[in-house]
Amino acid sequence: MTIITSKANNLIKKTKKLLQKKYRSHSYLIEGWHLFAEAEKTGAVFLNIFVVSEQAEKVRHLKQVKLVTEDVLKTLSESPAPQGIVAEVAMPPVPKLSEIAAGRFLLLEDIQDPGNLGTMVRTAAAADFSAVFISEKSADIYNQKTLRAMQGSHFYLPVYRTNLLETCLLLQKQSVPLLATSLKQGAVDYRKLFKTEHFALIMGNEGQGISDELTQRADQLVHIPMPGQTESLNVAVAAGIVIFSLI
Repeated sequence: MTIITSKANNLIKKTKKLLQKKYRSHSYLIEGWHLFAEAEKTGAVFLNIFVVSEQAEKVRHLKQVKLVTEDVLKTLSESPAPQGIVAEVAMPPVPKLSEIAAGRFLLLEDIQDPGNLGTMVRTAAAADFSAVFISEKSADIYNQKTLRAMQGSHFYLPVYRTNLLETCLLLQKQSVPLLATSLKQGAVDYRKLFKTEHFALIMGNEGQGISDELTQRADQLVHIPMPGQTESLNVAVAAGIVIFSLI
């Protein structure tokens, strides 16, 4: 098999663009053998698989493999030391909101930090949630920092970018209660919530919290008591506390 040695190769130049959000309309890049293994395990569709020749034996059973030099692979990676593989993965089809059934859902409003977003998706997957819905202004789930934080959990748990207000209205029509974390009056201690099979937990922006619009839509406001000398928790930490208290 021919090895691609030039960074000016047309396929390499085209693929490199996927590191920028504006070019990720139908596919995205994953780096490293762990994410690749998770993608393959769940039946993700690979469009191209770029591997250094020294590790080609690991993927000899796949047809989409392209051998590249280490220098060429580095142009497709944001990591200073890529692990020998970068794969282009097709984005999964997004179902219609009307197809959503009852379940356990995490709704993330305007989360800006890719690490926080990825960590919360991974936590929801660990808690066996049904899906995660993120607002249109939240960080990109296909950002390399988000992908590293998710650790492949998005291959098991669907993540949808939606209008959260419309999603909330649909969930409430299906009798799924909306729980919103808030410091406002009327919020109950998360430890006093009754466990229920179906619910949607809303987490808000790192600085502003949940918008007034979604706060008013919520069926119950929830807070985490903090006896120590701090006003708030990191949103991903707070999400983890509440998520695992509800299951």
